[in-house]
Amino acid sequence: MAQVKLDESKTLWERWQSIADKTPDKEAIVHWSAGEEPFRWTYGELVETANKFSLALKKNGIKRGEVCAIILKHDPMFYPLYMGISGAGALPAVLAYPNPRLHPDKFRQGLLGMSQRSGLDRILTQRDLDSIIRPFVEMRESTVDELMFPLEWDLEDISESTTRDLQVVRNKVLNTDAMLLQHSSGTTGLQKPVVLSHKAILDHVSQYGEALKIDEEDIVVSWLPLYHDMGLIGAFQIPLASGVKSIHIDTFEWILAPVLMFESAHKERATLCWLPNFAYNLCADKIPDDEMNGYDLSSFRMVINASEPIRSESHKRFIDKFLPYNFNPHALSTLYGMAEVTLAFSQNPPGQKVNEITVDRQKLAQGIVKLADENTEVKRVCVSSGILIPDTEMKIVKDDRSEANEFEVGEIVVKSICLFDGYRNYPEKTAECMDEEGWYYSGDYGFVYDGELYVIGRKKDIIIVAGKNIYPEDVEVVLNELDQIIPGRVIAFGEEDEELGTEQIGVVAETKLTEYEDLRKLRLNIIRAGMTIDVNIGKVYLVPPRWLIKSSSGKPSRKANKERILAGNDEAIWTEEKFRQTSVER
Repeated sequence: MAQVKLDESKTLWERWQSIADKTPDKEAIVHWSAGEEPFRWTYGELVETANKFSLALKKNGIKRGEVCAIILKHDPMFYPLYMGISGAGALPAVLAYPNPRLHPDKFRQGLLGMSQRSGLDRILTQRDLDSIIRPFVEMRESTVDELMFPLEWDLEDISESTTRDLQVVRNKVLNTDAMLLQHSSGTTGLQKPVVLSHKAILDHVSQYGEALKIDEEDIVVSWLPLYHDMGLIGAFQIPLASGVKSIHIDTFEWILAPVLMFESAHKERATLCWLPNFAYNLCADKIPDDEMNGYDLSSFRMVINASEPIRSESHKRFIDKFLPYNFNPHALSTLYGMAEVTLAFSQNPPGQKVNEITVDRQKLAQGIVKLADENTEVKRVCVSSGILIPDTEMKIVKDDRSEANEFEVGEIVVKSICLFDGYRNYPEKTAECMDEEGWYYSGDYGFVYDGELYVIGRKKDIIIVAGKNIYPEDVEVVLNELDQIIPGRVIAFGEEDEELGTEQIGVVAETKLTEYEDLRKLRLNIIRAGMTIDVNIGKVYLVPPRWLIKSSSGKPSRKANKERILAGNDEAIWTEEKFRQTSVER
């Protein structure tokens, strides 16, 4: 198979047009919906329809440089619409479709926060959201000028004159100009707006494609939401600009039926996939064997774990589950990255087993990397996030920003040719994380061992108990093993204890249990589970299913849920006080 050869296009539109001219009949995107025949876009048809959208957008008053937010359900017209916005010289920004459980006021509040920070100019959506979004557009504080319904437009054929008009707009676009706006992971309305240039994305397609050894016959499969960088860049932009096919599954359908990813992978012979860590557990635990009958997963050459802390146990469960379906264990891979570097910064090389090391957890809490031995009482398995991809630099620094010594934990600081220029309309936040030499301070803690990067937690989330650093990820991993807790639905955080003069560890866990005795036993089991890793859990909060607030990446937000818990005004929460009060009453 031949590795992808990229041309010298200066913008994404040039690249898309070039691929369409060379291979108009090659499939570009397969839009997958459960129970339906997939909708298939060839490169020729996709670019032709994108041109029609560019023309329609211009006629509807869209100007160069405007930010056009897209809020759509899983729809085959999303892809040419997104491309058409770029082709009209504007900036596409994908926002999450509102969850039916989310109150419209909360959704509008999130939109307002993003519009004021990002400077949204138009919202392109569908008619059934009119009543939800229009009150936001009409707010005095909103920056949005107009609500549009592009799926209802009659798209005109492109003539020679309109082609020339569009080309005039496109010729003015420089490769250093902004191509898209995306929001870094965070609670809606508090996300940081990241603007990426054509050059940054094209460079990343090249550098990350080299790290992955992307082949002309590669096929990407994804259920990831396109408002998230792993979905937008990994599953959409990279394959599209590399001339390889991608399959897109409805996120909500995948949650209900995760086997859809393997069904489409089997039928289309997918080779590449990105997954957050929780999906490995979910697939291993929730897909019945009879649903996998007849499926062959041997085509996968890389299933890449990213976006949240990587767990050794998750990989083991995934392999055990899918080995009978011809899944190659060496296809498991890992990456470390963020929206600010376009997507990836480090990557485990293709075909290479992901390395793991077992360290002394207590020493790690002190910022020291020491391999575990027979005398180590409490251990932690750390999973490698691979090696740096081309054209990147990294250093590990202490709190004073001096470089850490070998075998010391510190903040991961990065440089890349694909690094963003700063947060849009947010100079103070940019100044916090970027220095004058162009180093980006990630806010993640990690270390380098044997030339590979190991990421162990978020700097801002670390809990300090009596001078001892506790990584909330460690607590969450142990608690996720308890049967009574809904998998992946637990967070740990630091809670100030004025009497003790330090933080204590608070835990919020979702459970289906409702009876007093069951809840009491679960509380004790949580405390005991903490003790197994030498951690004293001071506060336990038990909440019903779907209580935890999620960030845009789909993970429970520690900050938002801590604030919600400490507000203390939700009767659904079982607290320490309730346990004691109920005990007295009994």
